[in-house]
Amino acid sequence: MPRLFGTDGIRGRVNTYPMQPELVLRLGLAAGQYFRNGHKRHRVVIGKDTRLSGYVFESALTSGFCAAGMDVFLVGPLPTPAISFLTRNMRADLGVVISASHNPYMDNGIKFFDREGFKLADEVEDEIAAMVVDADFSWNAPVHDQVGRARKIQDSPGRYIVELKHSFPAGMTLDGVKIVLDCAHGAAYRVSPLIFEELGAEVVTLGVKPDGLNINKDCGSLYPQVLADKVREAQADIGLALDGDADRLIVVDEDGQILDGDQIMAICAGEMLERDALPGKTLVATVMSNMALQVFMHERGGQLVRTKVGDRYVVEEMRKGGYIFGGEQSGHLVFMEHSTTGDGTLAALQLLRIMVSKGRPISELSKLMIPYPQKLVNIPVQKKVSFDQVPVIQEAMRDAKAQLGDTGRVVLRYSGTEPLVRVMVEAQDQCAVDRWCAELAQAVNQGLR
Repeated sequence: MPRLFGTDGIRGRVNTYPMQPELVLRLGLAAGQYFRNGHKRHRVVIGKDTRLSGYVFESALTSGFCAAGMDVFLVGPLPTPAISFLTRNMRADLGVVISASHNPYMDNGIKFFDREGFKLADEVEDEIAAMVVDADFSWNAPVHDQVGRARKIQDSPGRYIVELKHSFPAGMTLDGVKIVLDCAHGAAYRVSPLIFEELGAEVVTLGVKPDGLNINKDCGSLYPQVLADKVREAQADIGLALDGDADRLIVVDEDGQILDGDQIMAICAGEMLERDALPGKTLVATVMSNMALQVFMHERGGQLVRTKVGDRYVVEEMRKGGYIFGGEQSGHLVFMEHSTTGDGTLAALQLLRIMVSKGRPISELSKLMIPYPQKLVNIPVQKKVSFDQVPVIQEAMRDAKAQLGDTGRVVLRYSGTEPLVRVMVEAQDQCAVDRWCAELAQAVNQGLR
């Protein structure tokens, strides 16, 4: 049986393994038992995005946690980073998010935060998973008067709004700034527009009418061209696109040009270096980030530390090294001074702070780093076999690396959430990128068909 937890919690198609209500009930029991210690009352905060199936898994988790002796605080649809914040703010033992992030509505997922607001370590997830999948596991159930209670917390959105506004400099406003904001019909549809409006911006909204089935549908961070078109139409200063759980950000400049996470990191890291506010002069990113970002940091006396893919691994490296800023090309950006996980709205506020303080348009700021040509191809596979065991793939990798040398880079990896191989090639020359991406894709198809 494959590992229950992937790179970002548990995820899958609704009513198929592992996203089945009976399994999720056991997940609540297992996590409740794992985090219940001593004789005090224990708390868990549960939030979700706007998917129809969120009701199913919210009820299943609530039953499991209450049966395990934990009090449940239900906060409804809120961004993933809001749940991380509320877990800390409410002194809870655990936070849970019901979301499949950027996936379509027919998928859902579950991820956990510890009492400090950080995602759980792999070994903790594995211990919980072992309890879930063991049909003969003996539950240490509390006595009848020690089961948990469940209640809804009505003021959670307001708490999160105030927290994020505190991350923006006192005395600075967004007066005169026109923003197009696409919330992907997801978890941020209520709170994010209010944050920018309360800071003085004129906000044109997209994706703020969720119906349970339209989350991420032709909108949000996966469809930035929709945002780009609206930015040009509205003559806005900037466009901001979130995903379904609002932990990532994609930006469009005033000319409708799309910026990814690497370009946003360059702007923010560069400004932090100017202020001598980047400990170790270090930015943390994953193996997928563009080579140009590494060159950008080096030219300014800093360094780029890479991790494997997943914002949780970025955060782990930041904590280990004492760093405060990191992220992913996909738009997960972590500002550790303000949050313990990726937060698209927070990242947008930090970017807007730089734009306003420098008095320069986002198009000009983005020219600090010009990404190298890069191509990513996703190849469906039936099974995940170590690439070391596939000679045709190994040979293609050796040839590509030998030809590209120091002028390019190849990354081959399995998706942590889908049955896909991701082939990424980048180089200073677009022709080389196209050629080696095609050859590696062919090798994967031949070796793993």
